[in-house]
Amino acid sequence: MVPERGRVVLLCLGLLCGCDLSPRYHRPALSGVPATFRETGIWTPAQPADALPRGAWWSVMGDGALNVLEERIEHDSPQLAAATARYDEARALVRRARAEFFPQIDATASARRERTLFPATGSYYEYHDFETGGTVSWEPDIWGRIRNLVRAARANAQASAADLAAIRLSLQGELGDDYFQLRGLDARISLLQKTTGAYSAALDLTTARFAGGAANEMDVGRARTQLATTQSRLEQQVADRALVEHAIAVLVGAQPSTFSIPPVDDLPPVPVIPVIAPARLLQRRPDVASAERHMAAANARIGVARAAFFPNITLGATGGSETTAGMLASAGSGVWALGPALATLAIFDGGRRFANLSLTHAEYAQAAAGYRQTALTAFREVEDQLALLNHLADAAARQEEGVVAATRTDQLAAIRYREGAVDYLQVVIAQTAELQAREDLITVNTRRLMSGIDLVRAMGGGWGAHDGAKGT
Repeated sequence: MVPERGRVVLLCLGLLCGCDLSPRYHRPALSGVPATFRETGIWTPAQPADALPRGAWWSVMGDGALNVLEERIEHDSPQLAAATARYDEARALVRRARAEFFPQIDATASARRERTLFPATGSYYEYHDFETGGTVSWEPDIWGRIRNLVRAARANAQASAADLAAIRLSLQGELGDDYFQLRGLDARISLLQKTTGAYSAALDLTTARFAGGAANEMDVGRARTQLATTQSRLEQQVADRALVEHAIAVLVGAQPSTFSIPPVDDLPPVPVIPVIAPARLLQRRPDVASAERHMAAANARIGVARAAFFPNITLGATGGSETTAGMLASAGSGVWALGPALATLAIFDGGRRFANLSLTHAEYAQAAAGYRQTALTAFREVEDQLALLNHLADAAARQEEGVVAATRTDQLAAIRYREGAVDYLQVVIAQTAELQAREDLITVNTRRLMSGIDLVRAMGGGWGAHDGAKGT
């Protein structure tokens, strides 16, 4: 039975263990969050997206090859594997911090053989000494130091989970950007291959007309220069494609020397990207979640710093036995001790504890400012991609009109050249304008596809409900 005085002491310790010296933490609310994004339009309507597949957000782009590549990131990406290991490390730190809630039990045992000389007789006496024992110690969390250490570790682990989600989203978005850049290069290569074929036929025609006296040598020179220049541009595009393909290989954890993506002739169509409400952006962006969890960890560390101003009480117990066997045989003896031990409280430490407390307050202020900055950056990135996607759609429409006009001009110039109404310079000018117009259209549509990827990434990825960082 516990004595009355002991029960009183335990009751007092239990009441004191309810103390918490950390400031009360509330998830910060940002002021001025708009009801809708300003840059929405036909290509980015603000509407619910619950019917779209969740998780595999890239499927909205409607490209099967991209879907296959994105799935490979989860299993083969070294960067994602490293981020997963960092998250596992953070979870282990939580378990280590929780261990301080429980008593620490240690056991000891020793056995030794000793020899003693008696000078009076000149004889030796040998004996064996056996010792066993153990200690139990427990630190009641009177001032909340351990609780706040656990809170800080748990918040850091949740921030690490959000960082893992952010890295996964970043890798997926980077792969999407590279993939559509590759498809843009495919479209350019296909266009230049067709153009070099047409320019080669034009050179043959001009050479034949020169041989027949219907054209001069300058026309042949212009045709040959235009063909060679276009062939050079084709080789440059092929080189650029190889570099982008190598980058994709590294993203999906493959060897560039054994990795390839079959080319296609045309860009895929640009999909309509539904937009979430601005208020939901703060819940879906993993970097915003990470910044908020870092705030919570910094808040808990303030409580740890405050607890350093108070003494720690450790309850301990030791016990054991010692037995000696040999010529000096003796019966075993036991020893035990039980009682609290008051830790030494520093009276003067040169202001170290005050400095640590000021440090934790400064870290919290820094984390709070970082959270606000991260949230503002999130809103800006969404507005940026909305503006790009919608205005580039208008630019693509105008560029298509330019392609139609340039194609017609090229056709008329070729007809008039065959009829002898103009020299070959007019044909070169018209052909160059058409090629440039078609390349510009490919550039605009490639940017639209990449902006679609960047918009979904800026919104936090996924559709509908967002799970956020898991608790630990």
